[in-house]
Amino acid sequence: MKNSKVLEERIRRVKVLFKELGYRIVGDELVEGGFTAAFDNGSGIHGGFCIDEDSKFLEIGYTFSFSSSMAEYLKDRLEEMLKICYEFGCYINLEKSSSEFSFSLFSKTYFSGLNYFSLRDSLRDFKICIEQTTELLDIQNEKPISED
Repeated sequence: MKNSKVLEERIRRVKVLFKELGYRIVGDELVEGGFTAAFDNGSGIHGGFCIDEDSKFLEIGYTFSFSSSMAEYLKDRLEEMLKICYEFGCYINLEKSSSEFSFSLFSKTYFSGLNYFSLRDSLRDFKICIEQTTELLDIQNEKPISED
């Protein structure tokens, strides 16, 4: 089964908008029913996004990973992390494996309202959420989304 025309149009539209905002798409993957890619503004990978044929949203994500020994450190800061995410319209996903503890920050934008300004504003809020989370966790040398 081929990918739908709707999915193809969403992919084209999102790629154009990221390009207009000064980002390039890297590491893209098209599979039946979906598309994933990372975006970069020239100074490293800054996030990823997902387009699902059955979803009404463009989903943007950024993942932090820590050794499992840091679980208590993160647990102690979880409430504040959630407050930061709520303030900027983001949500998180937590995962724990035997060797790693990771969480991802996500933002969603309706495709029906997706334009240059809505994506720019969503990326701005997403960037601030990442920066404040990075500051809260005292992470050094992180380079989240730039507004260059």
